[in-house]
Amino acid sequence: MISLCMIVRDEEAVLGRCLASVAPVVDEIVIVDTGSTDGTKAIAASYGARIFDFEWTDDFAAARNFAFDQATGDWLMWLDADDVLPDPEREKFAAFKARMPDHADAVLMPYWLAFDQAGRPTASARRCRLVRRGRGFRWRGRVHEYLDITGAHVIAVDIGIAHLRAVRDHSERNLRIYERIAAETGGLKGRDLFHYANELADVGRFAEAADAYRAFLAEPVGYREDKVAASLRLADCCRRLNDPAGQIDALLRSFRFDAPHAEVCCALGAWFEEAGDWRTAAYWYERALDAPLPEGWLGVVNHACRTWLPHARICVCFGRMGRWEDAARHNEAALAWLPDDEGLKANRRILEEKLQGGA
Repeated sequence: MISLCMIVRDEEAVLGRCLASVAPVVDEIVIVDTGSTDGTKAIAASYGARIFDFEWTDDFAAARNFAFDQATGDWLMWLDADDVLPDPEREKFAAFKARMPDHADAVLMPYWLAFDQAGRPTASARRCRLVRRGRGFRWRGRVHEYLDITGAHVIAVDIGIAHLRAVRDHSERNLRIYERIAAETGGLKGRDLFHYANELADVGRFAEAADAYRAFLAEPVGYREDKVAASLRLADCCRRLNDPAGQIDALLRSFRFDAPHAEVCCALGAWFEEAGDWRTAAYWYERALDAPLPEGWLGVVNHACRTWLPHARICVCFGRMGRWEDAARHNEAALAWLPDDEGLKANRRILEEKLQGGA
């Protein structure tokens, strides 16, 4: 038996879509409402949900743990209101549910965060979506909370959850919570410091964000996923602050925490491309094509950096160097991923003219 556990507030625009996608494969729906003033509860009730009120205290983990405590199923699943279990994935979920292994305590699933025009995921991560209730796993963190599955026997399945983000900006709320935590504890550290830096960057406070990222990267411990992401985001802050030296230093700093990632290699390629060093730029884009996804990686993956983007940029670099055949080869490789892209098709015509003219 699977209990879906959700926390919601004023989600009438998206909750029905979410519940319609997942209700056929769960056995219980627990909705914890933290203060809705719209039709959220009525929508939840129409799907047979058990609805509970929870006084909001600026603590997401507390609300999620309360939702877990109300569930009665053997397994606990969580979603946000703007998440969806797409049709093909729902069929895979139903098949997995029928044969869930006895030895597993926690289940990781892909989390699709962005999509192209054809609906294909362009960015994804992995999240723990299911845990065995009897193990008593708990949520940690007042904001940007995480499910602590220390000691779990974890398995991963290829069943994607789509995040169809509602157009709502929560950065100011999250910054307020983090500033309250800092006032109470004497300062932020660890994951709180990392996510505080993210929120600062998201609202355009790039200098403050850069300082916070540097402080986080200087800490001796931390998940490699967060350290690599912080290096990339620090580099972006430096770019926006017109600090190219700080930008490349941040990118190279990521190598302290893991082998070169495709996302970092593409950012390095872009840095050298901006500097007009086409050969070195092409080198780093080629390394992006070579970079494997590290085993067990839970962080965000930008699929473009591992598919069409390096080829498209190598095409530009080789074109700048007059290497038309090589440029055409990489443009065709990019087109294999994006066959309808008008820019790539225009490149094809230009390159064909160059090759036919004996350039």
